[in-house]
Amino acid sequence: MTTNTNAKTDTNAQVTAPTPRLDLARSAPKVFRALIGFDAAAREGLDPALVELIQIRASHLNHCAYCLHMHTNDARKAGESEDRLHMVAVWREARHFFTEREQAALALTESVTLVADGGVPDDVYAQAAAQFDEDELAHVLSLILTINTWNRVALSTAKVAGTDQRR
Repeated sequence: MTTNTNAKTDTNAQVTAPTPRLDLARSAPKVFRALIGFDAAAREGLDPALVELIQIRASHLNHCAYCLHMHTNDARKAGESEDRLHMVAVWREARHFFTEREQAALALTESVTLVADGGVPDDVYAQAAAQFDEDELAHVLSLILTINTWNRVALSTAKVAGTDQRR
């Protein structure tokens, strides 16, 4: 795991929150609005609980504390249980917490997020295709792409976990 060299320290040598590097929304508003539109279109028609599980798992894999904090809070607000939130990172060992659709989406999320490690295996894709119709699968895949993009935005701009300012 990397640390942000922009972190400031106080006189007692305690590390305080890192300083964000760039406000993409302010510096590239058209790009930011396009990402918001892509995200909104991707989640359209998907179960909100599934949306959050996908976003949480990708954020785990990408080590994105900002997005992980945001999406676990969103999941709680949507009624997600603490038990399931704690099990997302180890869902394969705790399958009984998740439906077959959720398991297929989580497996696809892992493969797409870690695509450089071996692509998206045919069996993972087939499992997802068996659980979702073509339109749903396209939205699940699009959501995985958007959260991976958001993770990369947050990580590269040094977004600070706990500072989500959405309304």
